[in-house]
Amino acid sequence: MTSLTPTTHPCAGCGASVRYAPGTALLRCPYCGHEQPVAAPDRQVREHSYDAFLAKPRVQAIAPNQFTCPGCGARTESDAISKDCQFCGTALVAGSTGDEIAPEAVLPFALEKPAAREALSTWTRSRWFAPNRLKKVTEAESLKSTYLPHWTFDAATYSRYSGQRGEHYWVTETYTENGQTNTRQVRKTRWYPAGGSVSRSFDDVLVPATGQVPKERLDALAPWPLERVTAFQAGFVAGHHSLRYDTGPEAGLETAKGTMAEVIAADCKRDIGGDEQRLHEVDTRYADVTFKLVLLPVWIGSYLYGGKPYQVLINGVGGEVQGDRPYSAVKIVLTVMAAVALVSCLVWLFVTR
Repeated sequence: MTSLTPTTHPCAGCGASVRYAPGTALLRCPYCGHEQPVAAPDRQVREHSYDAFLAKPRVQAIAPNQFTCPGCGARTESDAISKDCQFCGTALVAGSTGDEIAPEAVLPFALEKPAAREALSTWTRSRWFAPNRLKKVTEAESLKSTYLPHWTFDAATYSRYSGQRGEHYWVTETYTENGQTNTRQVRKTRWYPAGGSVSRSFDDVLVPATGQVPKERLDALAPWPLERVTAFQAGFVAGHHSLRYDTGPEAGLETAKGTMAEVIAADCKRDIGGDEQRLHEVDTRYADVTFKLVLLPVWIGSYLYGGKPYQVLINGVGGEVQGDRPYSAVKIVLTVMAAVALVSCLVWLFVTR
């Protein structure tokens, strides 16, 4: 376990703990309103060699951080990179322990909480078959600004493939129907063996580095404007919760290769040409693999409906919403009844013409 004296950002006006104000480059005091600029990063965003990472010794497990709050002296354990002291509310940002990979970049929050609430309200109003009372959920839900860790991978790839190229042709076919003989054109395909190679460079293939949120839900929050990331600076996460990664680069790269494989397969099919393509085997080699850890902003909300908890995620830049929602059995039954009635009316009109 590593004991940390966290980084804090005291207000120059009243001495309280300031927090990053989404959509700005400022730290804002929640008490006196004083604003001060986030310190400019002292470096550019860097990519790290994956081969160099593999050559380094690694610990089996990363121990939780033990925070000592400089505000009240409380000691707490957490896997977070940044959080608020649970006793006095001081915004804490952990320093690097050396046992883990430190965040290289951060995409700062752009949506303030009111904008996130509005995005959630729009989402709840647009849900088909949702109970009417769901529209009021934004009045009572909890929303927490959270930076979630992601890996990005770059790689140069070279792939050899084997497959088949299909070329369409047409033949005239004779057939008999209702005692009459007719002809029709039928499309057929000739298949020819195909093989070759393709090359592609990948940049910033994004992979979630946490298992605490479903990958499918995080993927659905895309797109992310990764061109706007900045080198990690503690001020950008001050006052916001930040999770530490629990999925390492090795597992992350395997997931990234799966994403790359889909693009490479499409490249191979384009290279095969013809009207249709079949891929039998693709052998890909990866070179110059680099990676970095980037923190992406997500508003995480939860609410109770009918005694059951539901979770929603909101992209902290673009406002895309993904989440769980209840269904109204009454609305579904009424819709089915209306559909049955409509079909019955159409059938009646058809048979009585």
